[in-house]
Amino acid sequence: MIRFLAKRIIKDSQQTGDPSVRRAWGALCGAVGILLNLLLFGGKALAGAVSGSIAVTADAFNNLSDALSSVIALSGFWLSARRPDRDHPYGHRRYEYIAGLIVSLAILLMGLNLARDCVGRILSPAPVEFGALPACILAVSILVKLYMALYNRSIGREIQSATLAATATDSLSDAVATTAVLASMLIAHFTGRNIDAWAGAAVSLLILWAGISSLRETISPLLGKAPDPEFVRRVEEIVTACPEILGMHDLMVHDYGAGRAVISLHAEVRADGELMALHEAIDQVERRLRDELGCSATIHMDPVSVSDEDGALRERIEARAREELGRGVNLHDFRRESGAQLSFDAAIPYELSMSDEDACAVLTRIARDLCPECEPQITVDRV
Repeated sequence: MIRFLAKRIIKDSQQTGDPSVRRAWGALCGAVGILLNLLLFGGKALAGAVSGSIAVTADAFNNLSDALSSVIALSGFWLSARRPDRDHPYGHRRYEYIAGLIVSLAILLMGLNLARDCVGRILSPAPVEFGALPACILAVSILVKLYMALYNRSIGREIQSATLAATATDSLSDAVATTAVLASMLIAHFTGRNIDAWAGAAVSLLILWAGISSLRETISPLLGKAPDPEFVRRVEEIVTACPEILGMHDLMVHDYGAGRAVISLHAEVRADGELMALHEAIDQVERRLRDELGCSATIHMDPVSVSDEDGALRERIEARAREELGRGVNLHDFRRESGAQLSFDAAIPYELSMSDEDACAVLTRIARDLCPECEPQITVDRV
């Protein structure tokens, strides 16, 4: 249904990299989510009133909170589509992450409230009436929530939306929760065992778990999570395809929202290369990164020595460093400068418990052992 509507409502709906198209997809998903959740709330509220089940009533209000969450998500899409301005030169796309954060907190709050009500019903049980109408409403609700989980997850991946991903997780947990409620109603009818309040408690725990999971997913990009490995691979592929570039390191990716990344990196070039030709080659790589990956790139040129003698020295130092510090150590930006100064950067893994200062001392000792006449100048990076 979503894609059927999108083809008729959203112009150029396949161009999900376009901010206006992306906003339209988010608006459509949000509007459909609001409508479906309101219908489910009405149906389950009726089923709860008919059966007297606190678990069904709790599930109904869970759907009402989902409708409110969809309103928040919809607002996030509209705010994130605002153009960059003087105060926010990188745009406003992180509004979507904030919307996802609010949705996650709303889910947690609802879960806590439901858990409190269910504990009260466990302490003071009440009879539950089975009926065909409540059972049918719950069965239809499960199917609707599974459909919502599928379309939110699918479209969320297409447009790289953390908010839709959180909504998909919430919808899937709702489907599981409603299944538990329906099962408790059937068990009470066929066995006489009233586990309604316990089923409601299980629903609240599932809601809490969904809230914690989506909270973790939405906080991570706000804190600056590591870039997608596939994105890093494509950047390396584009940069190293340039014949003038010998290698790259110190890649930094700043995520300002889906489709808005700013990157910087160091590119190694021959120290004896022609400056203007190298500068033009770097400019071409920056343009290619912009055109193919949609990111703004700044590349710093690092001149490196390419003599056989210096190459052999680098290999010997790197081999010793890996023996003493671990196989994950790599050297880059390696060059001998005026006099006896030897400069290089050492990339060491985060897993190495040794401090940067101690690692630098080990590397300095190794460099002096293998090149006694050299005075090492070493920078330690974590990777």
